Amino acid sequence: MKRQFFFLLEFSEWPELQVFRPPAAYIGAMDEMPVLQQLLAYEHIRQLAYRYALCLDSRDLDSLVALFVKDVKVGPGLSGHEALRGSFEDALRILGTTILSVSNHVIELADDGQSATGSVYCSAEIEQGEDWLRQRILYRDRYFLEHGHWKFVGRQHLLWYSAPIGVDPRTLELANWPESNIGLGSLPGEFHQN
Repeated sequence: MKRQFFFLLEFSEWPELQVFRPPAAYIGAMDEMPVLQQLLAYEHIRQLAYRYALCLDSRDLDSLVALFVKDVKVGPGLSGHEALRGSFEDALRILGTTILSVSNHVIELADDGQSATGSVYCSAEIEQGEDWLRQRILYRDRYFLEHGHWKFVGRQHLLWYSAPIGVDPRTLELANWPESNIGLGSLPGEFHQN
């Protein structure tokens, strides 16, 4: 007897939830990973994105850098938690209140069960000087299971736009980071390049 769970997961021998059997379009190397292990991996990785937003908004930099692997690459010749903390301190120095809201998190577990990639949408409101900015962001993430805990290996920050509240972002020039974070970003154009 077959039963369906959320119209995506099929199981035989209910309630022995032993093997993930997704529809044919989703079948890959992970189709033999125990379902509970997969579900836990997905949930723990989703929690990383949520915790990142909470830690950044609350300026809890110790907890923020702890979400990353110990040898995280920060920039040319820079790696590790201390370098990452310094990078966050520099970036946040010019900002007041930040409100990050995470959504649309798509996760791809790798064959090894120890690594994954993901795409995370983020809507942000940011106080920067006299401006209150609205941003739409896509994070392209890499994750790794380090000592039993999922961590970020890296996050690529891609921008649709950053605009002061009340300004139509379509009227803006390209953002020129790091000189200015106001303007249009590389999306959606970058979708078509990959």
